[in-house]
Amino acid sequence: MDERTRTTKLTDAERLDWLQLIRSDNVGPRTFRALLRHYGSARGALAALPDLARRGGASRAPRAFARDEAEKEVAALKKLGARLVAAGEDGYPPRLERIDDAPPLLAVAGDDAALTRDMVAIVGSRNASAAGQKFAQRLARELGEAGFVIISGLARGIDQAAHRASLASGTVAVLAGGHAQIYPSEHEPLCAEIVAQGGAAISEMPVGHAPRARDFPRRNRLISGAALGVVIVEAAQRSGSLITARMAGEQGREVFAVPGSPLDPRAAGANDLLKQGATLVTEAADIINVLRPIMGRPLTGSFEEPADDGKAIEPQASERSKILALLGPTPVSLDDLIRLSGASPAAVRAVVLELELAGRIERLGGGLVGLV
Repeated sequence: MDERTRTTKLTDAERLDWLQLIRSDNVGPRTFRALLRHYGSARGALAALPDLARRGGASRAPRAFARDEAEKEVAALKKLGARLVAAGEDGYPPRLERIDDAPPLLAVAGDDAALTRDMVAIVGSRNASAAGQKFAQRLARELGEAGFVIISGLARGIDQAAHRASLASGTVAVLAGGHAQIYPSEHEPLCAEIVAQGGAAISEMPVGHAPRARDFPRRNRLISGAALGVVIVEAAQRSGSLITARMAGEQGREVFAVPGSPLDPRAAGANDLLKQGATLVTEAADIINVLRPIMGRPLTGSFEEPADDGKAIEPQASERSKILALLGPTPVSLDDLIRLSGASPAAVRAVVLELELAGRIERLGGGLVGLV
């Protein structure tokens, strides 16, 4: 991996500011970044939330995460042997911070070194066959011997097989819930072993958050985002692993798939990926040969908190009306809003921010927004 100068170093007070902001209502990773660009600091953004939501049409101010709650979360993480790492700080996975919805803060347990090495994701079916698990173990072991860290989702089946086979060489578990809610619960000892043997467990969720169905796709984007590539070993047609593969493609990551019998429904999704152009894998060398050239490429872009200039744009009423009239349920790009409204980029970003904090629009990938 290339050596880079990290761009962020938060004080304890700033870390609490960041935690308060990302845990506040209607503030996701993309909104968080927009607020930092707009106000220069998390504390400035927190102070502006009520007025922004009012201007966006909210009947009441969004709930801001309380300072004492933020302090309790940090204390709870510390008790569990975990800590909050900000995007741009040492210990934050370098490739992950470059996806457009990178979590501003990651709760990390374990060794920072595992998170800054080159990673390969291995994911697949929860009800995996014995052969599938055995092959996942073989890939994980051989990739570990080649210097890669294995990242996966701590799930049953393929995930746990990959983690167990790479304990000695380095593995990272991405949690769908908080550190106090390991899922599935029978993998709590495995998670503890990963951390004890020099690996790491990471989560963007509150420490006591129990994972829900919608949290698993969120987790999957972190698995693919932190990795150079994603390997699918056994995945049914509607498998969550295919969501990981799709996200990997959107993030510019390499997608690999292990072929399986056309008679086994657990292989249908992986076989379809191969038809769509995924790299076929029958041995670890198939992965290594594709990834070696990528490893030397410099990483571009980063998550940076700009200097606080104390300035914020308040669009004119006519600009707001034009921008709002252009929005609908079908997502539209910010570039199109700027072009069609005739408003300045700063004004469009400000209106989008107001509407989002009012809960009226959703910010999607690729710079797209749409009415909720």
